[in-house]
Amino acid sequence: LWLPNHQASDHYWGRWLNQHHNNRLWVAIQRHLGGDDDAYTNHCEKLAHEWQLPITACGGVLMHTAERLPLQHILTAIKHGCSVDKLGFERLSNAERALRPLNKLVRIYKPEWLEESKYIADLCEFKLSDLKYEYPTELIPNGYTPNSYLRMLVEQGKERRFPEGVPEDINQTIENELRLIEDLKYHYYFLTIHDIVMFAKQQGILYQGRGSAANSVVCYCLEITAVDPRQISVLFERFISKERKEPPDIDVDFEHERREEVIQYIYKKYGRERAALAATVISYRFKSAVREV
Repeated sequence: LWLPNHQASDHYWGRWLNQHHNNRLWVAIQRHLGGDDDAYTNHCEKLAHEWQLPITACGGVLMHTAERLPLQHILTAIKHGCSVDKLGFERLSNAERALRPLNKLVRIYKPEWLEESKYIADLCEFKLSDLKYEYPTELIPNGYTPNSYLRMLVEQGKERRFPEGVPEDINQTIENELRLIEDLKYHYYFLTIHDIVMFAKQQGILYQGRGSAANSVVCYCLEITAVDPRQISVLFERFISKERKEPPDIDVDFEHERREEVIQYIYKKYGRERAALAATVISYRFKSAVREV
């Protein structure tokens, strides 16, 4: 969706977007009953005609009900580092940025624009159950399956971790964990984490696996974690469980000064199209809200 900003640069961006996203580009029009609505709408319609693009209605929603407008003013003031009475033109002039009922939208937008919005929404339908991880497959050497390669690495690792001999209960635990990993098809996940921490180890980058992964003997043998699970007496099911039906969570900390090397290794080996940095979005709680306001 292209939301023009009503400036001369719109013509440049229209040309660029149409060149790179032809047949899957819409001009999105927002109408919030402001004084420049008609001029902005005419501008967008001209751009759509110039580049032969469909138009879709867009809400630009910032709040779920109009009653939250005062709270929106406060959030805007926090964003700009000023008090509400100093917001000036940054302050919303009305509550049209709330979710509006359909009977109101049909009075504001042309029917074909709303139909186009419904068409886009239908294109975006999916089931959460359809989402799944696509783990790298290139880690597996020729002649191995994911399971056999993981087993080989664990067998090698347990000899290093238990140089005086592997206790029978440890062997049994390893078998149980590997069987569960195979049943849940998490072998690629463990191999990927192992590859990353081995890079750190080879480069002399300090790292430490933590969290529920410390419950796993497999993680210990793969040198993802450094604590023998027998010393902490916790349940492996906190880490992986058939009942939870969600992937395991392996947290690995890298030394701050060299974590960028690890990030660049991941980008280089797995490709930027398959790797990303995750952001932490913090929501306001009572104390933080009071501090900001």
